[in-house]
Amino acid sequence: QRPIGVLVDALRSLGAEISYVENEGFPPIQITGGFEQKSVEISIKGDISSQYITALLLIASQLPLGLNLHIEGELTSRPYVEMTLSMLQQTGIQHQWNGDVISIQNQPFQPATIYVEPDWSAASYWYAIAALCDQAEIFLPGLTAYSLQGDSTITELMANFGITSQFKNGGVLLIKEPKAVIRKIFDFKTCPDLAQTVIVVCAALSHDASFTGLETLKIKETDRVKALQNELAKIGVELIEKGQVYQLKCAKRSIPEKVFIRTYEDHRMAMAFAPLALIVPELEIEDFKVVEKSYPAFWEDLKTAGFKVEY
Repeated sequence: QRPIGVLVDALRSLGAEISYVENEGFPPIQITGGFEQKSVEISIKGDISSQYITALLLIASQLPLGLNLHIEGELTSRPYVEMTLSMLQQTGIQHQWNGDVISIQNQPFQPATIYVEPDWSAASYWYAIAALCDQAEIFLPGLTAYSLQGDSTITELMANFGITSQFKNGGVLLIKEPKAVIRKIFDFKTCPDLAQTVIVVCAALSHDASFTGLETLKIKETDRVKALQNELAKIGVELIEKGQVYQLKCAKRSIPEKVFIRTYEDHRMAMAFAPLALIVPELEIEDFKVVEKSYPAFWEDLKTAGFKVEY
């Protein structure tokens, strides 16, 4: 389970009474009512999951004294924080961002109609499928060129693999064009949820590359770096950690007749490795229901696209 100690500590410093039911630092937790705010100032490291920061920003305007959120060090996943603040503005919540401090005063929400965009990280798996095909045309409805989501950068990342993105008819048309993959360095500091997708594509294509910005992957649903290392090894590919740089080595890549992929209870592991079905004769993925967290229709959509999927 994803660790939540950082968020619990922050809420406790604000005045919340929270205790762990089982393991320290992990759900489930027990929250006791009768909140009385003790502080306006909160400090949280910028190089951990942006979801902790988002959680605090979402409640800030309803705190009696408001909130001054101090971000310590470099802020990774910055687009996710910017998206949160933009959505809050649409509901009337104003903020100030000066240097490393985001301030939100106590204020009411205003009635608003908000368009919730389709998920660009979910779209990334279809980009991966296109990248592993000789030819492909895939239309994804509802996605626009002007998105609040940092993961919309998948359009630029996948251009390196010969995928063009044409925005028209209320969505995006992916077209695979023949192109040699040249780029050797990929930085996921602002879009860590795309890392597994791109790394698996590189491995499938036997493309050696280096990756940075993977620090937050170790505190997700699982240690995603370790999970990637374990599962890529099944096709002979190494992901080697050297400080904050991760090198993909494909010299020993080999595709067996059957590969079993563990998901580690992580929805993104299941979907990032699913495109390997295009190069592995028989691909089996553990715990197929894990995708229900973010993309419940994933397997049915694969069937619609022509994949043979059996549960």
